[in-house]
Amino acid sequence: MTTNSFSTPPKNKEGLFSPGGPTPAFNPPPTPATQNYRLNHLAIRIKDPSASLHFYVDLLGMRVIFTMNAGPFTIYYLGHPPPGTEATDLDAWAKKTSEIPVMTRTSGLLELYHVHGTEDVSTGNVPPHLGFAHLGFTVPDVRAAVERLKGAGVTILKDLGVCERESIPLSEWEAEKGIGKGEIHENYAWFFEKFAMVADPDGYSIELIPQDL
Repeated sequence: MTTNSFSTPPKNKEGLFSPGGPTPAFNPPPTPATQNYRLNHLAIRIKDPSASLHFYVDLLGMRVIFTMNAGPFTIYYLGHPPPGTEATDLDAWAKKTSEIPVMTRTSGLLELYHVHGTEDVSTGNVPPHLGFAHLGFTVPDVRAAVERLKGAGVTILKDLGVCERESIPLSEWEAEKGIGKGEIHENYAWFFEKFAMVADPDGYSIELIPQDL
Protein backbone atom coordinates (compact mmCIF):
# COMPACT_ATOMS: atom_id res chain seq x y z
CA MET A 1 0.00 0.00 0.00
CA THR A 2 1.37 3.42 -0.97
CA THR A 3 1.44 5.91 1.86
CA ASN A 4 2.37 9.54 2.26
CA SER A 5 2.93 10.72 5.80
CA PHE A 6 3.23 14.41 4.83
CA SER A 7 5.64 14.69 7.76
CA THR A 8 7.52 17.46 5.99
CA PRO A 9 5.43 18.81 3.09
CA PRO A 10 7.55 20.73 0.59
CA LYS A 11 6.93 24.46 0.67
CA ASN A 12 5.23 25.95 -2.36
CA LYS A 13 7.22 28.51 -4.29
CA GLU A 14 5.63 31.91 -3.68
CA GLY A 15 2.98 32.71 -6.27
CA LEU A 16 3.02 29.22 -7.78
CA PHE A 17 -0.37 27.58 -8.32
CA SER A 18 0.14 23.85 -7.83
CA PRO A 19 -2.79 21.59 -8.81
CA GLY A 20 -2.44 18.35 -6.88
CA GLY A 21 0.23 19.76 -4.59
CA PRO A 22 3.75 21.17 -4.79
CA THR A 23 5.30 17.95 -6.13
CA PRO A 24 4.06 15.38 -8.69
CA ALA A 25 3.92 12.66 -6.04
CA PHE A 26 2.19 14.79 -3.38
CA ASN A 27 -1.09 12.86 -3.67
CA PRO A 28 -0.77 9.11 -3.07
CA PRO A 29 -2.99 6.79 -5.15
CA PRO A 30 -6.40 5.93 -3.62
CA THR A 31 -6.39 2.95 -1.28
CA PRO A 32 -9.24 0.47 -0.75
CA ALA A 33 -9.54 1.65 2.85
CA THR A 34 -10.55 5.21 1.88
CA GLN A 35 -11.87 4.73 -1.65
CA ASN A 36 -15.40 5.98 -0.89
CA TYR A 37 -14.69 8.51 1.87
CA ARG A 38 -16.39 11.89 1.28
CA LEU A 39 -16.63 15.16 3.19
CA ASN A 40 -20.28 15.16 4.26
CA HIS A 41 -20.79 18.25 6.44
CA LEU A 42 -19.20 20.98 8.50
CA ALA A 43 -20.56 21.90 11.94
CA ILE A 44 -20.25 25.31 13.59
CA ARG A 45 -21.43 26.42 17.01
CA ILE A 46 -24.07 29.14 17.09
CA LYS A 47 -25.60 31.19 19.90
CA ASP A 48 -28.87 32.40 18.33
CA PRO A 49 -30.65 29.92 16.02
CA SER A 50 -33.10 32.56 14.75
CA ALA A 51 -30.32 34.91 13.62
CA SER A 52 -28.22 32.11 12.10
CA LEU A 53 -31.13 30.52 10.27
CA HIS A 54 -32.13 33.92 8.85
CA PHE A 55 -28.58 34.43 7.58
CA TYR A 56 -28.00 31.01 6.02
CA VAL A 57 -31.55 30.40 4.78
CA ASP A 58 -32.94 33.83 3.85
CA LEU A 59 -29.67 35.47 2.82
CA LEU A 60 -27.53 32.59 1.49
CA GLY A 61 -30.25 30.38 0.04
CA MET A 62 -29.75 27.23 2.08
CA ARG A 63 -32.76 25.22 3.26
CA VAL A 64 -33.39 23.23 6.42
CA ILE A 65 -33.11 19.50 5.86
CA PHE A 66 -33.97 18.57 9.44
CA THR A 67 -33.66 19.74 13.03
CA MET A 68 -33.12 17.65 16.14
CA ASN A 69 -33.36 18.61 19.80
CA ALA A 70 -30.94 16.16 21.36
CA GLY A 71 -31.49 17.36 24.93
CA PRO A 72 -28.36 19.41 25.77
CA PHE A 73 -28.25 20.84 22.26
CA THR A 74 -30.20 21.25 19.04
CA ILE A 75 -28.77 20.69 15.58
CA TYR A 76 -30.00 22.22 12.35
CA TYR A 77 -28.86 20.52 9.14
CA LEU A 78 -28.87 22.78 6.08
CA GLY A 79 -28.15 22.27 2.41
CA HIS A 80 -28.69 23.80 -1.01
CA PRO A 81 -31.47 22.10 -3.00
CA PRO A 82 -30.42 20.85 -6.45
CA PRO A 83 -30.78 23.42 -9.26
CA GLY A 84 -34.29 23.59 -10.60
CA THR A 85 -35.96 22.48 -7.36
CA GLU A 86 -39.33 24.25 -7.19
CA ALA A 87 -40.62 25.83 -3.99
CA THR A 88 -43.43 23.27 -3.92
CA ASP A 89 -40.84 20.48 -3.95
CA LEU A 90 -38.72 21.71 -1.03
CA ASP A 91 -40.50 19.70 1.65
CA ALA A 92 -40.18 16.51 -0.39
CA TRP A 93 -36.50 17.25 -1.06
CA ALA A 94 -35.83 17.89 2.65
CA LYS A 95 -37.64 14.73 3.69
CA LYS A 96 -35.79 12.61 1.15
CA THR A 97 -32.40 14.13 1.99
CA SER A 98 -32.95 13.65 5.72
CA GLU A 99 -33.24 9.90 5.24
CA ILE A 100 -30.04 8.35 6.59
CA PRO A 101 -28.94 6.51 3.41
CA VAL A 102 -29.32 9.74 1.42
CA MET A 103 -28.00 12.22 4.00
CA THR A 104 -24.84 10.24 4.66
CA ARG A 105 -24.07 10.23 0.92
CA THR A 106 -24.77 13.94 0.40
CA SER A 107 -21.87 16.40 0.31
CA GLY A 108 -21.80 20.11 1.14
CA LEU A 109 -24.07 20.13 4.20
CA LEU A 110 -23.83 22.62 7.06
CA GLU A 111 -24.73 21.74 10.64
CA LEU A 112 -25.61 24.59 12.99
CA TYR A 113 -24.89 23.32 16.50
CA HIS A 114 -26.64 25.17 19.33
CA VAL A 115 -25.86 24.20 22.90
CA HIS A 116 -28.84 25.35 24.95
CA GLY A 117 -27.93 28.39 27.04
CA THR A 118 -24.87 29.27 24.95
CA GLU A 119 -24.06 32.95 25.38
CA ASP A 120 -21.00 33.21 23.17
CA VAL A 121 -18.95 31.23 20.67
CA SER A 122 -15.41 31.41 19.34
CA THR A 123 -15.10 31.90 15.61
CA GLY A 124 -11.63 30.36 15.48
CA ASN A 125 -10.18 33.68 14.33
CA VAL A 126 -9.78 35.29 17.75
CA PRO A 127 -6.68 34.54 19.90
CA PRO A 128 -6.01 32.33 21.69
CA HIS A 129 -8.59 30.15 19.92
CA LEU A 130 -7.18 30.32 16.41
CA GLY A 131 -7.95 27.53 13.97
CA PHE A 132 -11.13 27.85 11.95
CA ALA A 133 -10.82 30.20 8.96
CA HIS A 134 -14.00 30.60 6.91
CA LEU A 135 -16.87 29.05 4.97
CA GLY A 136 -16.90 29.49 1.20
CA PHE A 137 -20.06 29.97 -0.88
CA THR A 138 -20.08 30.36 -4.65
CA VAL A 139 -22.63 32.82 -6.06
CA PRO A 140 -23.56 33.90 -9.61
CA ASP A 141 -22.97 37.62 -8.92
CA VAL A 142 -20.72 38.63 -6.01
CA ARG A 143 -21.43 42.36 -6.35
CA ALA A 144 -25.20 41.81 -6.24
CA ALA A 145 -24.82 39.47 -3.27
CA VAL A 146 -22.72 41.99 -1.34
CA GLU A 147 -25.18 44.81 -1.98
CA ARG A 148 -28.10 42.66 -0.87
CA LEU A 149 -26.27 41.60 2.29
CA LYS A 150 -25.29 45.19 3.04
CA GLY A 151 -28.95 46.12 2.80
CA ALA A 152 -29.75 43.40 5.30
CA GLY A 153 -27.25 44.83 7.79
CA VAL A 154 -24.59 42.17 7.30
CA THR A 155 -21.01 43.20 8.15
CA ILE A 156 -18.74 43.27 5.10
CA LEU A 157 -15.23 42.13 5.99
CA LYS A 158 -13.71 42.49 2.51
CA ASP A 159 -15.56 44.09 -0.37
CA LEU A 160 -15.36 43.07 -3.99
CA GLY A 161 -12.36 44.57 -5.75
CA VAL A 162 -10.38 45.05 -2.54
CA CYS A 163 -6.90 43.57 -2.71
CA GLU A 164 -4.81 45.12 0.03
CA ARG A 165 -2.50 43.73 2.67
CA GLU A 166 -4.85 45.05 5.36
CA SER A 167 -7.71 42.95 4.01
CA ILE A 168 -5.97 39.66 4.83
CA PRO A 169 -7.95 38.05 7.68
CA LEU A 170 -5.17 37.98 10.28
CA SER A 171 -5.78 38.87 13.91
CA GLU A 172 -4.08 41.79 15.66
CA TRP A 173 -2.28 39.20 17.79
CA GLU A 174 -0.71 37.69 14.66
CA ALA A 175 0.12 41.08 13.21
CA GLU A 176 1.89 42.14 16.41
CA LYS A 177 4.00 38.97 16.28
CA GLY A 178 4.90 39.54 12.65
CA ILE A 179 3.08 36.42 11.50
CA GLY A 180 1.91 36.31 7.90
CA LYS A 181 4.39 38.89 6.63
CA GLY A 182 4.65 39.89 3.01
CA GLU A 183 2.42 41.35 0.36
CA ILE A 184 -0.23 39.45 -1.60
CA HIS A 185 1.47 37.85 -4.58
CA GLU A 186 0.22 39.09 -7.95
CA ASN A 187 -0.55 35.53 -9.03
CA TYR A 188 -3.13 35.31 -6.24
CA ALA A 189 -4.19 38.95 -6.23
CA TRP A 190 -6.17 38.56 -9.47
CA PHE A 191 -8.45 36.08 -7.65
CA PHE A 192 -8.33 37.74 -4.23
CA GLU A 193 -9.98 40.88 -5.58
CA LYS A 194 -12.78 38.88 -7.20
CA PHE A 195 -14.31 37.55 -3.99
CA ALA A 196 -15.77 39.24 -0.94
CA MET A 197 -15.97 38.27 2.71
CA VAL A 198 -18.81 38.94 5.12
CA ALA A 199 -19.56 38.01 8.73
CA ASP A 200 -22.41 35.79 9.85
CA PRO A 201 -24.33 36.61 13.07
CA ASP A 202 -21.72 34.89 15.25
CA GLY A 203 -18.79 36.55 13.48
CA TYR A 204 -17.76 33.56 11.35
CA SER A 205 -16.14 34.67 8.10
CA ILE A 206 -18.06 33.81 4.95
CA GLU A 207 -16.30 33.95 1.58
CA LEU A 208 -18.43 34.81 -1.48
CA ILE A 209 -16.79 33.42 -4.61
CA PRO A 210 -17.94 34.03 -8.20
CA GLN A 211 -19.14 30.89 -9.97
CA ASP A 212 -17.84 32.21 -13.28
CA LEU A 213 -14.51 34.04 -13.67
